[in-house]
Amino acid sequence: MSETGNRLRRLLESPNFDPQNYVKQLSQQSDGDRDLQEHRQKIQNLADETAQNLKKNVYKNYRQFIETAKEISYLESEMYQLSHILTEQKSIMESITQALLSTDKNETSKEMQAAFPKETEEVKQRTLTSLLEKVEGGKNIMDTPGRHLVYNGDLVEFDVDNMSPIQKVHAFLMNDCLLIATWLPNRRGTVKYKYNALYDLESFAVVNVKDNPPMKDMFKILMFPDTRIFQAENSKIKKEWLEILDETKKNKVTKDVHKKEEERPMSPVRAEVSTNPFDVDDDEPGDAEESVDLSLEWIQELPEDLDVCIAQRDFEGAVDLLDKLNEYLRDQPVNQRVKELRQKVDARVRQLTEVLVFELSPDRSLRGGPKATRRAVSQLIRLGQSTKACELFLKNRAAAVQTAIRQLRIEGATLLYIHKLCNIFFTSLLETAKEFEMDFAGNTGCYSAFVVWSRSAMGMFVDAFSKQVFDSKESLSTAAECVKVAKEHCLHLTEIGLDLTFTLQSLLVKDIKAALLSYKDIIMEATKHRNSEEMWRRMNLMTPEALAKLKDEMRSCGMGSFEQYTGDDCWVNLSYTIVAFTKQMMSFLEEGIKLYFPELHMVQLESLREIILVAVQHVDYSLRCEQDPEKKAFIMQNAAFLHDTVLPVVERRFEEGVGKSAKQLQDLRKSTKPIRINPESTTSLV
Repeated sequence: MSETGNRLRRLLESPNFDPQNYVKQLSQQSDGDRDLQEHRQKIQNLADETAQNLKKNVYKNYRQFIETAKEISYLESEMYQLSHILTEQKSIMESITQALLSTDKNETSKEMQAAFPKETEEVKQRTLTSLLEKVEGGKNIMDTPGRHLVYNGDLVEFDVDNMSPIQKVHAFLMNDCLLIATWLPNRRGTVKYKYNALYDLESFAVVNVKDNPPMKDMFKILMFPDTRIFQAENSKIKKEWLEILDETKKNKVTKDVHKKEEERPMSPVRAEVSTNPFDVDDDEPGDAEESVDLSLEWIQELPEDLDVCIAQRDFEGAVDLLDKLNEYLRDQPVNQRVKELRQKVDARVRQLTEVLVFELSPDRSLRGGPKATRRAVSQLIRLGQSTKACELFLKNRAAAVQTAIRQLRIEGATLLYIHKLCNIFFTSLLETAKEFEMDFAGNTGCYSAFVVWSRSAMGMFVDAFSKQVFDSKESLSTAAECVKVAKEHCLHLTEIGLDLTFTLQSLLVKDIKAALLSYKDIIMEATKHRNSEEMWRRMNLMTPEALAKLKDEMRSCGMGSFEQYTGDDCWVNLSYTIVAFTKQMMSFLEEGIKLYFPELHMVQLESLREIILVAVQHVDYSLRCEQDPEKKAFIMQNAAFLHDTVLPVVERRFEEGVGKSAKQLQDLRKSTKPIRINPESTTSLV
């Protein structure tokens, strides 16, 4: 390299190098575009030389790279084991302290003897067989010879994140594995449990969980990288589980060591079988080895080039090399040399796949949106791992959506929060759908997985929505506005052919039904309370402004004929109870229409019918009991207002809002038709 190149290298390698100042000085010193182009070429040559040196260093230290990666993996495993050992030591120290304080050594030994009864192998296997007959899907567990039951019992599994109970399980500890089975809600005959998971004793570690009321009598099962938490019935059973699990794991380790020692003398005999590859080659035709030319330079350097691409995170370059090799060997015969090359390449393919899988894992940064996953997804698809790419992409996006919802602050009015929640969720869903369609355009089989994922994501959204709108006991009008906002955002998904309206309705129908019934009960109680204080007097609004305001309110409710019930000055020829009932009834009807789903048709009709009956029955009872002719006539005027004005408006508005007939309301109006009565009569309604 020339002196100028060395000086440029030292400048760029300087720890105090400032790119902005460098570019500024360079632009001031340059005479024109030609100088800048020459300087750019020098920097490009330096970059190419650096890349070549890096490649040579990777070739030179290739074995060290591999060995270092293995050592890191071993260190990680040893640190995990060390953490488990320290936890076990802490647990042992705590148990020793408790033993010294309670002086129950004899009791402990009796419990251990009871936990490990000296039964014959046949009795233990028979016991295990009888228990596994109660487990759905556990018939193949007894296929392993020598497997027998050590301990079993009921446990409660808790969620690792929020420490809430998930399900009740039954654990079966055997001499070489641990079976977890869930309780069946609907038992069928002798079957009580359903197979959930089976863990080898060497694949997990047991860790005691310190009691923190009300969370107590718990222990963890660590299966890297997953964790499960179980709660025993009491501290005594928890202690038994910890001790028996530890003893069983030790027994298995001891047994495996003895088994290996017994097999060692047999290894030389097994090694006498001829495995010399040259013996096999002698029997093959000589021209088979010559039929495939693997002496090309790019083929010879292919494994090392793949390592370099993976180390430099050049995933596209690695997949391009693999495609080039597959294309070259497509029509070539398979011989021993090709197999050896394939084995070397397959090891790199597995390594590349692991790196790409890690790139898509939710543990990585979720910033950048769905486009940030495109690079890893596209390369996994090119490697023939489209199903895995689809699964990891959707898991990544689910974690991103969940994180965005959790980070959304609950502040201000509920409607404002719902606007933000819908904007975040449906925008993320729309972006994910567009990215999915772009990435998996040639894999139509993955689209069903996206639809299932969309339903699951909608469930996540509805959980956050319901917790804020319905669990916080918001008013029905607020709930109706929030549901309306969610519906409008959901319709935007139809732009890409994804209609989740039915899914949203089916997930919200339970909470909306509960809200409607709750508000119906409130209206009925308020109406009954007003009825109990009814004096059957005309309303006096005192001022013309108040009368004008009431007229506007009734007109907005659809009562166009209300004017005929207003008298001189500020009087209204209706009872305060009837007017208040009308306004509350129409408000409930309007909010119910906003919340309407086909599944709620009968719920809303029955609610309206029950509310109307409260008012109608009160008017009917008052007519039967009242003796004053003037009051009877006034009550009859209120009854006519209910029948001739309120009920037709309710019926018409409901049919317009939902697009279906309201037969129940029609029948109710016909059955409550008032008749002209004699003031001395006690009959009011037909």
